[in-house]
Amino acid sequence: MNNYEHTIIARQDTSASQIKQIKEKYSNLIEKNKGDIIQTQDWGLMNLSYLIKKNKRGNYIHFKITGDGELIKELEKSEKLDKNLLRCLTVKVKKFDLEANYFSDEKRINEK
Repeated sequence: MNNYEHTIIARQDTSASQIKQIKEKYSNLIEKNKGDIIQTQDWGLMNLSYLIKKNKRGNYIHFKITGDGELIKELEKSEKLDKNLLRCLTVKVKKFDLEANYFSDEKRINEK
């Protein structure tokens, strides 16, 4: 089993209930394809570096998962068809950093 960090960006006009549905949908897809979710983080609404499909901002959701390559293929295939999502990124990692939450509100306040 490999370790992956998977981030998806949902459209800026996605409601909180839709974000919850997106998380549940992809969590179920991961578990159905014999993957394990180690951690899920909701990074919230952040500015994009450039316009993506006429959106200036996006809702970021980050998953730390273990699984095989077939899981990632199925996950990204399903995400390409989802109209609520702008982008997705999967990175293979050696081990997870479960302590740091880089986009927490406390960290943003301390940086200002």
